Amino acid sequence: MTLHATIDGPPDAPVLLLGSSLGTTGAMWQPQVAALAGRFRVVRYDHLGHGGSPVPPGPYTIDLLGREVLGLLDHLGVGSAHYAGLSLGGMVGMWLAAHAPERIDRLALLCTSARLGPAQVWRARAAGVRAGQLGTIADTVVSRWFTPGFAAARPDTVAGYRDMLTATPPAGYAACCEAIAAMDLRADLAAVRAPTLVIGAADDPATPPEHAADIAERIPAARLAVVDDAAHLANVEQPAAVALLLRAHFEPEGGTNP
Repeated sequence: MTLHATIDGPPDAPVLLLGSSLGTTGAMWQPQVAALAGRFRVVRYDHLGHGGSPVPPGPYTIDLLGREVLGLLDHLGVGSAHYAGLSLGGMVGMWLAAHAPERIDRLALLCTSARLGPAQVWRARAAGVRAGQLGTIADTVVSRWFTPGFAAARPDTVAGYRDMLTATPPAGYAACCEAIAAMDLRADLAAVRAPTLVIGAADDPATPPEHAADIAERIPAARLAVVDDAAHLANVEQPAAVALLLRAHFEPEGGTNP
């Protein structure tokens, strides 16, 4: 079982894995590809149960999602890589950096949380999706992804991301909701040794900036940045600002890691 991935950039460049949010695919990162693929071999993967990746029966856990990413690295012949993940992608990134530290060189965590309760809300969402498909929650979810101003100014962009959400296999989405319900990575974060950038979004109702601050406090020597005028999918609302932060983090002092 191998995760689906889209690869851009020079084959001999340092590898940068990009993990997307719940209910999206690697296409979520399209706004950053041009800025990153000149310097990195950018690997945008689909989580288990999402996009072109397999949809095995549940239960899923963050541990399972992380091990599938390690399997992708093995499949690609990559010993270690940089990693940036948003939301669910960030949760997987924290697990990877804590449990497979030799595989993660530098880490960026965007609009995510180490513990995102209450668990019963996630379990109820999973049950609702299984019963009624993703269209029943799409408008509520997307309203948390973008600020009202962005949604009004860029309706076509918002509609495209809504389509991405509703195309997600309901069984995979629900199983990932249950993985988030059971997740608590807070005690793992002290073990992270990769240089880490934590990015919050000022207007994010799903994982408010306080969650980013908590992660940054728990990871040794992590750096915190907050992007203004953005909700949960900050990389879409503020593509240039996010790309600049990622480039600066993954190219310290103007160079790339070997």
